Amino acid sequence: MKWFGGIFQVTAGNHARTDLGKTTQSSGVPVRSVRDRLIGTLSGMEDVRSRGDAADLLLPLWRALVVFRVITWLFACFGVWTRWDGIHRHSGAVAQLAIMGVWTVVASIGYSRHWGRRNTRLALADLVVTVGCMYATLLAQPLLDIRGGASVLTSVWAAGPVIALAISRGRDGGLLGAATISLALLSLRGVDHASKILSNVQLLLVAGLVVGYAATTMRRANARLREAIAAEGAAAERLRLGRSIHDGVLQVLAQVQRRGTAIGGEAAELAALAAEQEVALRTLMASRPSTGDRGRIDLCMLLIPLATPRVDVVVPAGQVLLPTATATELVAVVKEALSNVDKHAGPGARSWVVVEDLGDEVLLSVRDDGTGTTPDRLEQATSDGHLGVSQSIRGRIADLGGSVSVRTAPGEGTEWEMRVGSR
Repeated sequence: MKWFGGIFQVTAGNHARTDLGKTTQSSGVPVRSVRDRLIGTLSGMEDVRSRGDAADLLLPLWRALVVFRVITWLFACFGVWTRWDGIHRHSGAVAQLAIMGVWTVVASIGYSRHWGRRNTRLALADLVVTVGCMYATLLAQPLLDIRGGASVLTSVWAAGPVIALAISRGRDGGLLGAATISLALLSLRGVDHASKILSNVQLLLVAGLVVGYAATTMRRANARLREAIAAEGAAAERLRLGRSIHDGVLQVLAQVQRRGTAIGGEAAELAALAAEQEVALRTLMASRPSTGDRGRIDLCMLLIPLATPRVDVVVPAGQVLLPTATATELVAVVKEALSNVDKHAGPGARSWVVVEDLGDEVLLSVRDDGTGTTPDRLEQATSDGHLGVSQSIRGRIADLGGSVSVRTAPGEGTEWEMRVGSR
């Protein structure tokens, strides 16, 4: 690995590029399978979901909401008891409290279960039922009495869905709940008495904003915790694979290299292949792709292991973070381009893989110094059904919303240039 004016150039010696797919006799470990597993580990693809609920930092807020629901229902019951003589229809008040009590039990059970917390359906249902319970006050008090100053029997219990939506959807959900409850309260009290409910509206808005902000902050912290757990698991697996490779595959490859070099002849070619694979595996073990943003990965660290004695990988000094799916597809494109070099560029052809971060997009080029061809022959290969160019390269880049250009001429090699958005 060399440093050139702000970029890293990764090379791997002066041996021929190849792949080992056979099982070594002394270790019994397939080289290709070990490399594939290690690439998967380094890419952070392993999903740590078994510890999801244990790491849910929003659970305390949901539990607090359940307690709030129960306490405010009891408070509403106490309010009805203290104003019993002023209630116009006692049976209506009892029916309303019964409905509120049943829904409190249903909502509390839902908010205590994963199915009730994973989306906003229960919170929206809570909002609808709460508005209905507010209008159910008309069963106990005439509308004129309510607009004349009689209490809405739901009292502070009506703030429950505001908190639920704030936890589920953040600030916007909290504001939606607060606005809905405020409009329902305003329709019962009347526009002429809007000033009397102003303090209630303010409290609802503040509750939605504060709880929504807290929920959003905790959700981001939860995402970072999950990333840390995944990184910890990937690091542990990486170390385990590293020990396995060092104790088995690398030692066998080193032995094959020494013996083949000593024997000479055709064995020397096998020694060169073993030396290349040893360097490639050591480079792969030393690379650490970063996942700084959730669902994003450093493209450079995925491309570095592709360096071989005939393939130079040139990447920026900093990270080039892309969505994981995009980075994976780009690596597949590069592999296909390098495979074409092996098949068609002629013996001894060298390749260069260059990554440039242009801000809103990433420029990825693969160039070789092989025999080259004519653009007409590339188009003819596509029309003849050769899928390497049409699907593996152009098809993948098109699916990513990017563009592909190719420059080639007989005796001047071939250069693929691919541009893909980085967002």
